[in-house]
Amino acid sequence: MAPRANWKGYLKLSLVSCPVALYPAASSSERVSLHLINGETHNRLKQQYVDSVTGELVETADRMRGYEIAKGEYVPVTDEELEEVALESTHTIDIEQFAPRSEVDEVFFDSHYYIAPDDKVGEEAFAVIREAMKKRNVVGLARVVLFRRERILMIEPRGKGLMATTLRYDYEVRNEDAYFEEIEDTHVAKEMLDLANHIIDTKKGKFDPATFKDRYQDAMVELIRAKRAGQPFEAPRPAKPGNVINLMDALRRSVEAETGERDAKSDKARPTARRATKRATPAPAPKPPAHRGGKSAAKTAPRKRKAS
Repeated sequence: MAPRANWKGYLKLSLVSCPVALYPAASSSERVSLHLINGETHNRLKQQYVDSVTGELVETADRMRGYEIAKGEYVPVTDEELEEVALESTHTIDIEQFAPRSEVDEVFFDSHYYIAPDDKVGEEAFAVIREAMKKRNVVGLARVVLFRRERILMIEPRGKGLMATTLRYDYEVRNEDAYFEEIEDTHVAKEMLDLANHIIDTKKGKFDPATFKDRYQDAMVELIRAKRAGQPFEAPRPAKPGNVINLMDALRRSVEAETGERDAKSDKARPTARRATKRATPAPAPKPPAHRGGKSAAKTAPRKRKAS
């Protein structure tokens, strides 16, 4: 069963539109989450809002939003006023532009959503938009209001549906120059680069998210199980990497370690077989022929006569 939609409205391309729903593409609900409790009674704590000046509890009906214009001075904004400034993108995803996927810098990526038709009548229009983007190998750029904020959406075909990625605005993304400008241009020796490339080759493989386990999540589950059973729990202690004194030596030792690990994995993957170098079992010595009448039936080699 699909999760509840975060947004419902219309996907629009020029004069073509269809009703769609946005579903979160990922969820953190399966993560182990901890609550704040009273250390003495182990009862869960409730979060309450109090007036920062009077200290009095503020009921839900009396809470509203405000923009701080000076220290402790706010301009109040009501929900009705927020509704009045609602944009068209509150109910419509209007594709404004198309661009190659490679031109959208991933540093702008925020959250991912699946877009699916919201009724059978709109499936044909939905398919036209999806297949047209597939054929032209482009993504659509649109806007939508999510959680009271207008967001940029990058829309791309995915399977039988569409995937939407909310993009951060330009003012939200920091310029990398402030972090990288002090990094000096370093000449990398060919031998070092060859060793590093060899390490990369030994670790190369296809991305499979199932192979990356959430080790923190697993440790939390084991901790909770141990505490429920009244048993001690010993957390794994990962080894801390030491400082690199000799980079070339560290690269060489890394190559040796990675090569040995790869060979060990290959040996485990192979079916067990007898080694060719193993000594063959010697054949049993032939039994002497059976005797007839107490004498051997085997012919005796003639003796050489002595010269007279």
